[in-house]
Amino acid sequence: MFYQDNHIENSHLVAAKLIGWYQQHHRDLPWRHSNNPYQIWLSEIILQQTRVQQGLPYYQRFIAAFPTVQELAAAPEQEVLRLWQGLGYYNRARNLHACARQVVEQHGGQFPQSYESLQKLPGIGKYTAAAIVSFAFKKAVPVVDGNVYRVLARLYGETTDIARPEAFKTFFKIAEQLIDHQQPDIFNQSIMEFGALHCTPLKPLCLYCPLQQQCWAFAHSQQEALPVKSKKAAVRFRYFHYLVLASADGKLLLRPRPAGDIWQGLFDFYLVEADGLQEEPEALEDPLIQEVMRLQPVYDVSPAYSHQLTHQRLHVRFFHFNLSTRQIKKLAIPPEFALFSASEVDQIPKPVLIQNYLKDVRF
Repeated sequence: MFYQDNHIENSHLVAAKLIGWYQQHHRDLPWRHSNNPYQIWLSEIILQQTRVQQGLPYYQRFIAAFPTVQELAAAPEQEVLRLWQGLGYYNRARNLHACARQVVEQHGGQFPQSYESLQKLPGIGKYTAAAIVSFAFKKAVPVVDGNVYRVLARLYGETTDIARPEAFKTFFKIAEQLIDHQQPDIFNQSIMEFGALHCTPLKPLCLYCPLQQQCWAFAHSQQEALPVKSKKAAVRFRYFHYLVLASADGKLLLRPRPAGDIWQGLFDFYLVEADGLQEEPEALEDPLIQEVMRLQPVYDVSPAYSHQLTHQRLHVRFFHFNLSTRQIKKLAIPPEFALFSASEVDQIPKPVLIQNYLKDVRF
């Protein structure tokens, strides 16, 4: 239940305490020194579902490669995906590129300045739109992320399940009453940073908290119970078998992954998915593998790899075959596959799993 009376009575005090805490304890991050909407947007997209320490080098990499939205818009999608490689959630990278192109083509290279207009761009939802209008244009729109959910739920005893769609509206209304209209950008940075560093999911620093006297959860010993969040969907287990065909002149056969599954547009090897992880290629009922095995080639079997995605765990094995270029060209290989040299493989975007395998075999 939202602790409404305490909220209305203490909103200015709470905002002032959050800003005071932020001024003493905030992290020095490059995008906080800028009100450039391109840089702010780029940082927010990179940091979605990503820790700051992991995202920081990617932000620096993108700014170095594409200092302006025009340069990002003009880049080939494969180059954008290559620079994104390792961050996961590759739809973010595709939306990033599509958004940059739309800003250039439809808005003259200038990001819209309204909360509503920004949400019409690819990959920009309510959170990112609020971050841009607040940090770049100093508009009093609350930025509500997981850290803000946690701070507000504990502060006011709000028990709305944050995994449910209606949670955003509930917490947005609370934050609207709290936000400092004179410095909304600093307030939004303050409450997010406070949740990230002080009011943490586990073992929050309640004994040293500037909001201790205002906090409903502290008064009722409910810090660990809030925010309320229902359990995530069950993890799906998948079993991948990669046929790695290497030609005598050192090239590898790869293809861009299709739409409708993980890693769209990234490059991987010929894939056979099964109900369990097999130790030998003969165990897989696949026509191309059977065709390769009839050549009686020498091949290597990799150890089992495991790769965790958000709602999937992949168990993977690689079967590496060395064939002549002539043998490879005679195989009934789907048309989307092509042979790539080592230097070309280095330049195309690949899932981390594939990159790790190539490092392990020193390709």
